[in-house]
Amino acid sequence: MTEYPWLSVSGFGTHIKSTQTKLIIQKKNSVEEYPLDLIKNLLVIGGHTISSSTITNLVKKGAYISFFEPDCTPIGIIRPFGDKSDTEIHRIQEAVPHHRYATAIAQAAIKSRLFAIEHVQEMQNSTLFYEGEQQFLHTSEQELQYLIKLDEIRRLHRLTADMYYEIMSRNIPPDFGYRRRTTRPQSDPVNAMLSFGYAMLFGNCCVSLIGARLDPDSGLMYEGKGSLVQDLIEPLKADMIDRVVYQVARESLSNSDFEQIPGRCMLSDDLIHLLIGYFHSSIDNKKIDELVYTLYHAIMNTSEFIIRY
Repeated sequence: MTEYPWLSVSGFGTHIKSTQTKLIIQKKNSVEEYPLDLIKNLLVIGGHTISSSTITNLVKKGAYISFFEPDCTPIGIIRPFGDKSDTEIHRIQEAVPHHRYATAIAQAAIKSRLFAIEHVQEMQNSTLFYEGEQQFLHTSEQELQYLIKLDEIRRLHRLTADMYYEIMSRNIPPDFGYRRRTTRPQSDPVNAMLSFGYAMLFGNCCVSLIGARLDPDSGLMYEGKGSLVQDLIEPLKADMIDRVVYQVARESLSNSDFEQIPGRCMLSDDLIHLLIGYFHSSIDNKKIDELVYTLYHAIMNTSEFIIRY
């Protein structure tokens, strides 16, 4: 059993059964067993079969059962009758000092993006930074800890993120029309690939947050629907998504992989299939679970929130 109190079953065709003490996950060529007492939230992603007795056994042990579409969109939750523990968790979550967490998230995002730029420079034996840009990003990462207002943190975070995307565009063939990160609908293939990857990363992170019974809509730096998910994927984007997208754009992307119409770029089915395979490998669910678990304990115990990558 994983060290995290949630267990996810994804894909299709798994049979989820149980005894009075064990949960049994039966796949095509394997059978996994987990002690029921250790499972606090069973996450069912995609199409599977689960017996009513298994639902009863889990609920009797105080576990939640959360259901998701194959793309990780939440559908609903079965919880023990009268249980309101997640309401208390959400109350505590709302009360934490957002400033401290936002600072840690923004700093980690800058560090991950600096590392990504420097890695490309080493691999390509080229220089992407213009004069003063690298120093500005390093200085911004240090200055974040001295900012007092959330709006100031958000503003500097947006500025450094915009710089990162523009710097990385210098290593992409100009014919693809990618100059910076843009909002939807995307008009160039690189932005379209980034958005597709971020959507996959968002879904995986949302599953882990719900597994920890945290409210994915109660952000620390971002605001609005899915804001906490947006918070946590910021430091993960560069390594788990951007690295793949920029490599594809540099090495193999061709005009046959996408179609541009006025105001929008459509990726081909073949490219999407290729990207799904790449992202399944690059999105590290263990690292996501670790980050969510760290956040959960920081919120519950008011301990320091440290993002490691």
